[in-house]
Amino acid sequence: MSQETKAKLAPAIKEVLKKYGMKGTIGVKNHSTLVCNIKSGKIDLIGNMYDIAIKKPKSYYDKNKVKPTYMQVNEFSIKENYSETALDFMMDLKEAMNLGNHDNSDIQSDCFDIGWYLSINVGNWDKPYQYIN
Repeated sequence: MSQETKAKLAPAIKEVLKKYGMKGTIGVKNHSTLVCNIKSGKIDLIGNMYDIAIKKPKSYYDKNKVKPTYMQVNEFSIKENYSETALDFMMDLKEAMNLGNHDNSDIQSDCFDIGWYLSINVGNWDKPYQYIN
């Protein structure tokens, strides 16, 4: 992942953020990962994920604990962890971040060939996600 590739993907990513009323930043980490840090928005991403997570039988989250204020999204289980508008937003964001990407990895031969990895962060440990009603 280069700065040039990030610059090419930025308009599509920003369009998704704007469409759903979200604010975030785009960056590159270790020349291999495209990062989107979502700072605030009109979708309660953490609440949506938490409500689904506590209903699962072996949930990491306890119903009596406080909801998290930030999280890192698992891009491979978006469909299982989000619903409604939050799901639509996450899927659109993932699609925009993956434009032009490839994954020719072969697990059996331990050969990984991927254009770039994705990292979607909602809030940060020192700056919680701001849900705007």
